[in-house]
Amino acid sequence: MSAPPAAPGGRPRDALVDPLTWRLAIANLLAQIGIIVTGGAVRLTGSGLGCSEWPLCQPGSFTPTFHGESVMHEAIEFGNRTLTGVLGVIALALVWAVYRREPTASRPAALRRLAWLPLAGIALQAFVGGVTVWVDLHPAIVGSHMLISLALVAVSTYLLLRLAAPDAPVRPASSPRLRMLGGLLVAVGVALLVLGVVTTGAGPHSGDATEPYRWALDPALISRVHAAVVWVFVAIVVVGLLLARREGNRAALRAWGWLMAVTLLQGLIGYVQYFTGLPELLVGIHMLGSALTVVAIVHAVGALSTRQPEPLPTP
Repeated sequence: MSAPPAAPGGRPRDALVDPLTWRLAIANLLAQIGIIVTGGAVRLTGSGLGCSEWPLCQPGSFTPTFHGESVMHEAIEFGNRTLTGVLGVIALALVWAVYRREPTASRPAALRRLAWLPLAGIALQAFVGGVTVWVDLHPAIVGSHMLISLALVAVSTYLLLRLAAPDAPVRPASSPRLRMLGGLLVAVGVALLVLGVVTTGAGPHSGDATEPYRWALDPALISRVHAAVVWVFVAIVVVGLLLARREGNRAALRAWGWLMAVTLLQGLIGYVQYFTGLPELLVGIHMLGSALTVVAIVHAVGALSTRQPEPLPTP
């Protein structure tokens, strides 16, 4: 069985997904990352309670009632809520596209069902966002809000990879040792992201300037624990690169190389922000880096297997 034939556009992907569906999937991923950035802006500017109610923004009004010094906070919080609506429209359009546009509409049902996950996640996020207002920005709820967004980034990245891959069964493209390392990478990566969220929740950026609500943890201690896990993560990526090079797996070598680059840049930003007193801009860039790290992890693990049909043996 050979690889899927190329469509008139010339690329194998064109035989698997039409350009509109592909662009919607990319837009969905970018918007999922964007909502993390705007959510970070809400937190870092102390605008978490800029809208004091949910689903209304202010008592009796869905939109802000701008007044006094709260104008900026209300605008930032309402803007983030508005972007959630835009993200919902993109996710809904993506669901429509995978079910109604060929060739995706004729592909396996399991693939099409993946497109529902971002839409369901956005609905969940809207509810969790409301809860954060009701509980006055409790760090556990705010942190879960961030972790759900990171999970949606992972799902959206996987959906892109799946749309571009054939529908043959998954088969290994690397050694069992490297695939086992990929599982360890995911486990440590999850711990890394959770610790990052907890570290932020213990820091000075509580989300509201007048009602700070933080974890009762030593920020310096939790930051050191977070940094230690970062170094474990880096070690795993280094070993993965060495194994991929030894196996001659160019796809894995490239994907794990990107993961290393993102990880090192993210680590550099983390250390700089720590030693410069956690300036808002750097913390915001670090949050963006968390989303990019998730994209790189999914790509790196995805490179360890393939759906390309196995070539027929030569006679």
